[in-house]
Amino acid sequence: MKPTDFRIWGLAPAWVIMALTLVVPIGIVILVSFASRGAYGGFDWGFSPASYAQILFEEDWDGNLAFTPQYLSIIGRTLWLAGLTTAICAALALPAAYTIAQAGGRAKAVLIYLVTLPFWVSMIVRVYAWIIILGNDGVLEKTLRSLGLVTDIDSLLFTNGAMLTGLVYSYIPLMILPVFASIEKLDPALIEASHDLYGSRFTTARRVILPLAMPGLMAGAILVFVPCLGAVLEPILLGGGKAMLMGNLIQTQFGGGRNWPFGAAIAVVLMVLVMIFLMVNALRARPEVPHD
Repeated sequence: MKPTDFRIWGLAPAWVIMALTLVVPIGIVILVSFASRGAYGGFDWGFSPASYAQILFEEDWDGNLAFTPQYLSIIGRTLWLAGLTTAICAALALPAAYTIAQAGGRAKAVLIYLVTLPFWVSMIVRVYAWIIILGNDGVLEKTLRSLGLVTDIDSLLFTNGAMLTGLVYSYIPLMILPVFASIEKLDPALIEASHDLYGSRFTTARRVILPLAMPGLMAGAILVFVPCLGAVLEPILLGGGKAMLMGNLIQTQFGGGRNWPFGAAIAVVLMVLVMIFLMVNALRARPEVPHD
């Protein structure tokens, strides 16, 4: 068998599986996004961009379209929280990953185990734990009162801060692990050379450690930012449904809203945002071709 034939027929099962489990479902979602809403929920086949227009406009009582920013604010809030979560996770993961990489054999194994330990617990349980911590008369409020730092405090739940806390806690292991993998490969001689050239700790971190850890940071950014865009549990449980994100907006439209075309349109917009982020990251990681 020729190598070309093997690449075609040998990979055919993988291509078939990808087509049936990825391409076809995405195609169905795109088709549903251009359908019309059914009279009793669901959708009716056809071609109508009304679902995409609903993201920007709403129909008045006289049939005219009026601009509405409510769904744009949800998209903006989702991008802002996802980006802020990624930045906080990166800032926390870099020193944590460096500490793990510098630890000894058994200590390193224990620290890696502690980082991966949250994956052994259901996401729902982990998010509910933050309800106990941040809720009225919760662990955090009782601690602050016992220390005399506050006498009365408003509920920390059902805010953007609560959602941000839950997102950072849920996804920071996905940032630490790839950063650790990059830093572990770092040659200690480079750090010693930086100190020999009178580089301070800050200079060494900025000019030596950070550039070499950048591949891990970019991989971690993808692993954190993309799931944050579709987060559902944190907005519902920690945000109380007051500050909606794109994930639970899609869930609402396919559930109680019974507006499948609009839910599919939001899902397509979410996929486009993810693809843009991945393409930008791929272009940044592409090596430059030297010019003659």
